[in-house]
Order: sequence, then structure tokens, then C-alpha cells
Amino acid sequence: MKKTKLLIVAALMFGTTPFTLQAQTGKWQSLFNGKDLKGWKQLNGKAKYEVINGEIVGTTVTNTPNSFLVTEKNYGDFILEVDLLVDNTMNSGIQIRSESKADHENGRVFGYQAEVDPSERRWSGGLYDEDRRGWLYPLDINPKGQAAFKKEHWNKYHIECIGTSIRIWVNGIPTVNVVDDATTSGFIALQVHSDETAGKKIRWRNIRIQTENLKPSKPDNIYVVNMIPNDLSKQEKAEGFSLLWDGKTTNGWIGAYKTKFPEKGWEIKDGVLSVVKSNGAESTNGGDIVTVKEYGAFEMKFDFKLTEGANSGVKFFVTLSEKNKGSAIGMEYQILDDERHPDAKLGKNGNRTLGSLYDLIASKKIPHAQKRIGEWNKGLIRVFPNNKIEYWLNGFKIVEFTRGTKEFLDLVAGSKYKDWKDFGMAPKGHILLQDHGDNVSFRSIKLKQL
Repeated sequence: MKKTKLLIVAALMFGTTPFTLQAQTGKWQSLFNGKDLKGWKQLNGKAKYEVINGEIVGTTVTNTPNSFLVTEKNYGDFILEVDLLVDNTMNSGIQIRSESKADHENGRVFGYQAEVDPSERRWSGGLYDEDRRGWLYPLDINPKGQAAFKKEHWNKYHIECIGTSIRIWVNGIPTVNVVDDATTSGFIALQVHSDETAGKKIRWRNIRIQTENLKPSKPDNIYVVNMIPNDLSKQEKAEGFSLLWDGKTTNGWIGAYKTKFPEKGWEIKDGVLSVVKSNGAESTNGGDIVTVKEYGAFEMKFDFKLTEGANSGVKFFVTLSEKNKGSAIGMEYQILDDERHPDAKLGKNGNRTLGSLYDLIASKKIPHAQKRIGEWNKGLIRVFPNNKIEYWLNGFKIVEFTRGTKEFLDLVAGSKYKDWKDFGMAPKGHILLQDHGDNVSFRSIKLKQL
């Protein structure tokens, strides 16, 4: 029997997918000789790294920052595989395309990290941007990926960095699909996270890499986080996403209750669509803008950035039939500076705060979910054919409800929308970006119909 067939049979026997066979065609190079740490050096913390029985063993020590055993060489495009076994009570990670510079916090390591997280959070295989942007791909957005990591077992990480594509598998299960161009080359590192308890261990073995004749694995069919502004990845296109705003023109958008795009109040510059700061009032300058087309069930991704004290929102199922003097009526994904805008303290139980179904359901306040004012956030609205609706913020689900249920109708009856007949129940409607007189910016607005 041929070697390839033997590998496939073995993979099936052990219950894993031989995904490496469908991807790369180049030659593997070992990054660890099994004897010593030649080709590696330690940065930042003082955790202990040693070679024991052909494995690299990292051990926590107290009173030290995160420690990194880094390759002396940098790598750009590559396919990396690592086997690891970690103490259930510690945190770790595999740095990829990472850097250490004297002018960045005195050499502190920063860059992409494939997470190792055996906690109940189950984010092993997620993508974290160490000491830079934080979580790029928490695994809440990929529940199947959360089940990939096995406690008290050796786990195989397969990482593909090819061009702007960063993809991760754990034990053959896809966990991450990110498109980003922040760093195109850097070192690989094995992290021992800072810990209050000494003696916890993580073990690594079978560390190998390919750098030539790379062929990406087949599409993974998991959620894509695309960090490149106004860009559609190949997989996003295959899934049916298109740009709702092209990043350059006003095509596809008009003013609410108008026949053309507002002549003032909105600005397009450097791939960003912004509300021009005015008096902080609702729809008194340029006014809201809406899509020319109407949509029913859909999945919509959008980036937004707040300035201090700003207020705005994304609305959907907007029919424009009510001719309201203020903002057009529709269900709203609230966009707000909760700390500085007074609207955060109005409504009921925080249902006007960032990410809430405005005036109806308060969003969950999850650590790491919200970026700082002035940084870009990634919003996601999912409207399913069965009327179930989800709001997401930076990879975290923050609101979930089903329109038309008694619970939903009761919420409407107790809200500012109680006098609007059949609020939120239109079979389809326009999508709206709100002008609330504050400087708020949007980009990467993309949608697929479900």
C-alpha cells in the first residue's frame, strides 16, 4: 500500500482529518532538532525553557511577564505545524509573524498569536494580536472550533500564513480564517504566559514548517474576519457577500425620504464614509442615508469608529412609509459612546447602550468586546429567514431575539415605538446609517442575502 494511503487510513483510525495532505506540496523543514534550542532565543519574561526527551518544555515562574522562545529567523509565507500538551490551568500561545523592536515598549513582543486556552472559555486556536489590537478572532464566532482542543491530550496546530490569509486548524478542525496585512513577516515564538503559580508546564514537539511551493488548504467554510478595508476575500465572495458600499462613491445609497444622496453632512475620504460633525441632533444636517435596495433575511458586516461623545446607529427593515420628522423608523443596532453620551443612561436597563437593540434589548457587556474610542469596531447583524436576529460586536454575540414573538411584541409595547404599527415586522426594508449630528465613520459594509 502506498504511503499516502497508509496515512489516510491511519488518520481515519484516529478520528482526524488528514488535512495536511490536501494543502501543501512543499518540503517540510524542522524548526527543532530534538536535542537543544539551537535556532531559538528567549525574549521578555524569565520562564524556563529546556529540552527534555526530545520535547521543548516551558515552565512558569512567578513575578515575570510573558515569556517567548522565538526563532532567530523571520518567516513570511509559510505553513507551520506544532504538537503541544499543556497544563489545564495555564495559558499559552504560538506567535506567528511577530516582532520585537526597541522602540515598541522596550522590545516587548507583539504580533499574531494562535491561542492555547484550555480554560472553560475554550478559545484554543483563536487569533489574538499580542500587545497590539487584542482579539481578532475569538472563538465565540466559531462554536465548532471551540470543540477542537482536547484537554490532557496532545493537540496538533496547523497554521497557514499565505499572503494576507491567516488560517488555523486544531486537530484537523478549522478554528480561524482572518484576512489581514498588518504584518507580512516576523518570527515564530512559543509563549509561556505570566502566571502567579510556578511549575506549570507546556510541552511542544514535531515543530515543522514549509516556506516554498505552498498550496492553501481547501475552503474551510467558517466565518471570515477580514481586516482589510472594503475588501472581499475569495471565500467571502464564494459565500455570496458583496460590498454594500463600494468604498469610493455614493452608488447604491440615497438620503432617507429623498431621491438622491445628501449634498452635505456626509464625507467620503480614503475609503471611509463619515457623518460630518454638526449639532448632535437627529437628522438635522445631512440626514440619514439608506440603501436603494430593500433586504429581508441577510447577514451584514460593517466596521464603525466612534469619536468622543458620539451617537449613531445602523437600522434595518426601514420602510420609509412613516415620514417621520427625525430619523427614519426601523430596528436599530445602537452605536454610542456609552461613557460620554447621555443616551446611555436613558431607556430601560441600558437598552440604549452600544450594540443594543435600541430601546428594546440591552446588549451584553463582555470584556474585550468593545474597542477604545477612535479604534475600529466590527459589527455584525444576522437576520435569519425564521425571524431570529443576532447582533455581534468584534466577534462576540451581544444580542439575540426573534421578532414577532410575544416577548418581542411586549418589548415594543413598552418602548418609544409603541405607536408605530407593526414595528420591526416588515418582510423587507432598507438598511440605514444614521446621522445623529456626531462624527461617526463606517467602512467595509458588506452583505449576503440568506
